[in-house]
This record gives sequence, C-alpha cells and structure tokens, in this order.
Amino acid sequence: MNVKPLGDRVVIKNLESEETTKGGILLTNSAKEKPQMAEVISVGPGGLVDGKEVVMHVKAGQKVIYSKYAGTEVKLGGEEIIIVRQSDILATVE
Repeated sequence: MNVKPLGDRVVIKNLESEETTKGGILLTNSAKEKPQMAEVISVGPGGLVDGKEVVMHVKAGQKVIYSKYAGTEVKLGGEEIIIVRQSDILATVE
C-alpha cells in the first residue's frame, strides 16, 4: 500500500530492536524498549504549513532518530507505520 503524507508529515517504519541483552537474555515483546530509530518510507511536500514555509530535509530511504512518543501509529496491510511531523525527527543516521 502506498501512503502519501501531506504537508510536513513523514511516514516512517521502525527498525527492529535487539532480541537479546548483552548478557544473552532473551527479551519478550513487552520487555523491549520502544525503538527510536526508523527508516523513512515517504515524505510530504512541505510548503506552507501553519503560515510558515517548511522545507523538507529528509528523504525516503534515510534512517532517522525520532522523539520517543511522537507520531501516530497506523497498521496498514499487516505492517505498522508511524506518521510524524518533520520537527519530531531529531537526526539522520549515516
């Protein structure tokens, strides 16, 4: 399914978190910390948002770090994606 965000929104997908600790202990889903690193799936056009000109600085395929409790989680076609504002993205990872 193709999702096209509007305005300054960005669609991201979480990267998988570690399944075990450094000591070798297997973690259950409820014990795992919510990952803050994701891959950008698609980017909105930017433009005039809330009376301010917004230039989009991220692009599809980039890995980013985003605010822990940011965005709206959506399940589409069995896949979980998150829609966040560009301002909720803290950094890109190279």
